[in-house]
Amino acid sequence: MSTTRATLDKEPHEVASMFDGVARRYDITNTVLSFGQDRSWRKLTREALNPKPGEKVLDLAAGTGVSTVELARSGAWCVATDFSKGMLQAGSERPVPMVAGDAMHLPYADASFDAATISFGLRNVSDFRAGLAEIARVTKPGGRLVVCEFSTPVFAPFRTVYMEYLMKMLPAVARAVSSNPDAYVYLAESIRAWPTQEQLAATIAESGWSSVQWRNLTGGIVALHRAVR
Repeated sequence: MSTTRATLDKEPHEVASMFDGVARRYDITNTVLSFGQDRSWRKLTREALNPKPGEKVLDLAAGTGVSTVELARSGAWCVATDFSKGMLQAGSERPVPMVAGDAMHLPYADASFDAATISFGLRNVSDFRAGLAEIARVTKPGGRLVVCEFSTPVFAPFRTVYMEYLMKMLPAVARAVSSNPDAYVYLAESIRAWPTQEQLAATIAESGWSSVQWRNLTGGIVALHRAVR
């Protein structure tokens, strides 16, 4: 059965509805489609953010809270925030606080957090530049940002194969394991349309952040961008 599939124009209610529709099997689908790499990416994101006991950490686009639990292993206070109430509900038994919120209008005061991260969610913000500025607003001066996001493979022959896999194989695999395979067609298209590592770094630097650096993971399939408020 097909449910909502958002367009790349990213109307917020469409994207939220789409993620509500995949919430039930979202975590297992991601593990299958990433060949188990998602666990390693979460660990590396935590290490890059380096949260410390006593710090307050925002985990934005947290989905079911799997990434928030990983961050909380550090001893920091970490809150999962997502605009899909269905995703938060699917992870409601996880031992982390959860707050529904839109990345462009976060329900937090200025300078509330010591660090913030968003994993595989910046693509889904209807105006991701405004989202980066909003994260900067709620982060303390000197606070840290890590963006973990699908990116552009650095080896050209592999890049071609990867993009073909995304558009052809990903929806087919998702059809077998996901509750809404149409959502993964959108995800594949959004990955193909996403800026390169260099382009995203420049946008982060223009959105209230400094000292922007990035590290490629899995040959550039994923990139970790780090910055300071």
